[in-house]
Amino acid sequence: MADKLSESQALLILNALPEVGPITTHRLLEAFGGDPCRILSAGQEKLMEVRGVGEVISRSIVSWREVFDLEKEEARMMANGVGFIRAADAEYPPLLKEIHDPPIGLYRKGNRVLDRPCVAIVGSRRTTLYGQTVAAKLGADLARAGFCVVSGLARGIDTAAHEGALSAGGPTAAILGHGIDIIYPPENLALYRRIEHEGALFTEFPFSRRADRQSFAMRNRIVAGMSVALIVVESDVNGGSMITAKFAGDQGRLVFAVPGRIDQPTSAGCHQLIRDGATLLTGIDDLLSELSYLDGLRPTAVMPNASRHVVGPAPEDFSPEEQRLLSTFSGGAILSIDAICQTSGLELSVVSAALMRLELRRKVAKRLDGTFEARAAS
Repeated sequence: MADKLSESQALLILNALPEVGPITTHRLLEAFGGDPCRILSAGQEKLMEVRGVGEVISRSIVSWREVFDLEKEEARMMANGVGFIRAADAEYPPLLKEIHDPPIGLYRKGNRVLDRPCVAIVGSRRTTLYGQTVAAKLGADLARAGFCVVSGLARGIDTAAHEGALSAGGPTAAILGHGIDIIYPPENLALYRRIEHEGALFTEFPFSRRADRQSFAMRNRIVAGMSVALIVVESDVNGGSMITAKFAGDQGRLVFAVPGRIDQPTSAGCHQLIRDGATLLTGIDDLLSELSYLDGLRPTAVMPNASRHVVGPAPEDFSPEEQRLLSTFSGGAILSIDAICQTSGLELSVVSAALMRLELRRKVAKRLDGTFEARAAS
């Protein structure tokens, strides 16, 4: 009986009913006091009192046992090490809660806790060597700067972005447009397994759900919605990445596009995005500058470990290099990057990466003249 179900089981059931959808489910939850078990135990007439719920949706909910085998689904989840996270769970991407139609739950597979701000990298499946190289470098640079790289595990740009993040030892999240037990494209089996061990895989679709045009579009809204920014590396004007960019714009996310050759069809979408107002991106410094410029306007969830304390003894979660850099700013010093290297005794590459992380954590600010200073307490 529905009244014997747990809240998580009830959400799992509602999530699996394609006729219902996330927007209708949220309306139902609001109407039934946030209790998904009450939705499943309600009669068809009571369900139809909710705006947007007609005969088809109400019948689907009442007869859910005819289309969804809960016991089988839970057995497959256990056998495959898959969890189902709700919006109330700590593992649920915080920014995803802000979008118009957030998933009511996500299947999750992976060993790594994703507690960093996310940046999505997307692009064409039919990509060039240039695009793959750029995507891999951006993925690696973002990972080193403290971001989690998000993409869709597709051929081309997605694959290169995931591989770039993994090459730098950083986390990456793959958002799937099908059931979590399906590996598509099949040649990404090894990458799928590596992300499982070094990152995380997410999907809102139940086991065995095959991909189609609708599911990929639903996947794209999650890619954009859980990220603070979206980077399009290569895309033609009608590519799926353009849909993801539209989602990102509608959701209030930063949208960046990498320029390419004017005679290359896979660059046409990026050039159109730039003409339409996306920020041209040539490296992650462009993204960091934009985040710094929008400092107080960004959602607080984007900047983890943000602090309002005066720069002093660094908390335990700062690396030794970050602690050393923070100490160079004592007394209100304003320093060039060369001076920071000289004072700290660290190599330029180490200083650059540590400064990026400290900028993200709002501990250090880059001035217009290129020098750096510690942020004052507020």
